[in-house]
Amino acid sequence: MSNLDTFVTSSRPPPTTVATSQEIRDRGSAFVGNVYRATTPHDAKAAVHHHKHVVHAGKEVYEISAWRCMVLKAGRTGLGGTDDFELVVGYDDDGEQRAGSKVLKVMQTEGVIDAVVIVSRWFGGTLLGPVRFTHIETCASEVCRKFRKVEEMEECIQTLKTLDGLLATLRAELQNRTSTITSEEGASASQSSLEARTSKPPDYSIMQEGLDLTKAKRLIHARESAINGIKTLIVKSKATT
Repeated sequence: MSNLDTFVTSSRPPPTTVATSQEIRDRGSAFVGNVYRATTPHDAKAAVHHHKHVVHAGKEVYEISAWRCMVLKAGRTGLGGTDDFELVVGYDDDGEQRAGSKVLKVMQTEGVIDAVVIVSRWFGGTLLGPVRFTHIETCASEVCRKFRKVEEMEECIQTLKTLDGLLATLRAELQNRTSTITSEEGASASQSSLEARTSKPPDYSIMQEGLDLTKAKRLIHARESAINGIKTLIVKSKATT
């Protein structure tokens, strides 16, 4: 049976952080948050182990963590819908008493699931009192918001790719139905059809890396408008044949 140590030494790719918070410094102490994807508690604990023993290897640091994972219930297949799944949560103070539950509460408030949030604290020698929890929660909140933004961007990219495929199919259909389109809009659609057959799919990598959700949503709206326009032209072409 595998454990965390075998995970680290295996050929499986190591966990990668999805987002990192700004560093907070206070009287010698430092706080930084990170979030990893984790679909199971095992994945979460493996990410914490990696962060502590690989990313921060040899450093004296508290790794305060919490996770929320939607997992399949024992004996269920997943075909029964949401009732086949349950939310499993957990946290680890790593010596910073009551801190893990603070991180978990932030995750619950932000609605983050299938992730593990780790707030690293380097102790500077001066006791900070309750304000340390404020710093921990601030770091956790920042990475949770970034995580949700990354997920939203991924959904937008997937939507765009689906719309691009549909748009190319509709343009090809329109092109096949009419060889001469006299209207300006139709000519544009016909030209786009020819370009769609020879050009590469749009590259959204820069927009995705920059997390430009405004542009992504604007493109989705534009694709939807183009699809509706071409559908209208197809209906008109059917009516004249």
